[in-house]
Amino acid sequence: MSVSATDRLRRSSLYFVSLLGLIATWQIAATVAGDPALLPAPLPVLTAMGGELIRGELLHHVGITLMRVLAAFVLAMSIGITVGVLMGRDRTVDGLLDPVLIVLLNLPALVVIVLAYLWIGLTEAAAIAAVTINKVPLVTVMLREGARALDPQFDALASIYRMSRWKRLRHILLPQLAPYIAAAARSGIALIWKIVLVVELLGRSNGVGFKIHLYFQLFDVKMVLVYAISFVLVMLCVEAFVMRPVETAANRWRSA
Repeated sequence: MSVSATDRLRRSSLYFVSLLGLIATWQIAATVAGDPALLPAPLPVLTAMGGELIRGELLHHVGITLMRVLAAFVLAMSIGITVGVLMGRDRTVDGLLDPVLIVLLNLPALVVIVLAYLWIGLTEAAAIAAVTINKVPLVTVMLREGARALDPQFDALASIYRMSRWKRLRHILLPQLAPYIAAAARSGIALIWKIVLVVELLGRSNGVGFKIHLYFQLFDVKMVLVYAISFVLVMLCVEAFVMRPVETAANRWRSA
């Protein structure tokens, strides 16, 4: 077995041991609490989750939330990368947009969500816009720093060989920015899905956040946990099978 394969196996083992530890802690806490209505044990929650899955409710609402996460993620990354690179490469643009960036970074997510619903209405566009606005500043900051850290020698090389803009972007700019893009994406996906749940809780009639709000009103802790844990499991799969491999690939050029 190669060193890399051994390392992957070790990381996977630690990952599952950590998850089992969380489940064991949950079971112990439920036993100590002694009140299933206050803190149900893992098995009843999993049983209820299976029931929601069979009825199709779980897949329906998780799917809707996942689509909102994807839409906001694509928009936020596209806008944030573009603005961040421009600010990192052009001091004039950086000077003009930096105050705006600072304001957006310090503006509470809840305020953005409420204002989006008040100004645009309780629509899908308002929900996606609110999540996107909350994420764009963080992506912009990371990409601005990445653009500032670009090696000027590569720019000189591109000028000597008279590379076209497309070739500069593909062979010079993107490989150096890839680690920053991957880091922004990986941290961003975790932030976006949390904000999406708040957006759904405040102004949507479907999705995981809506269901959590519904069962909160009914004081049904078990069903709150069913929907919360279901989406956490989905995002753990996205992290393990999408974001982590992308980040590894993005950093591979450094060791090439």
